[in-house]
Amino acid sequence: MNTAIGFEFIEIHDDVLVGQLQVSEKNCQPMGLLNGGASMAAIEIAGSMAANLVIPREKSVAVGQNIQGSHFRSAKMGEIIRVEARPLHIGQRSHIWEVELRNAQKKLVCKGTITMAVITRPA
Repeated sequence: MNTAIGFEFIEIHDDVLVGQLQVSEKNCQPMGLLNGGASMAAIEIAGSMAANLVIPREKSVAVGQNIQGSHFRSAKMGEIIRVEARPLHIGQRSHIWEVELRNAQKKLVCKGTITMAVITRPA
């Protein structure tokens, strides 16, 4: 999915995972604006990766359980959108991550949360 929508990871810190995507033909609607589904995919990608980076991966895996998002403004062709995932809750069996998509002016484009179930790694 990362490649399909042009999402790339750019920073990983203890309290935030940062990615970006450029609005392009890969992720826009016919009017040349960022597709809402691509925004939701970015929430899923960032939240899922962040959750999997903070669990004991030899035993467990974090999988998406619920995703919600709200769109606040459009993003036009060529714009770079910064995506930041921060933990709201990190438990042994579930995580909740808040993900914000912001434009170059730091204005909120989309904001969402993803709940991750932490399960035993399949054999």
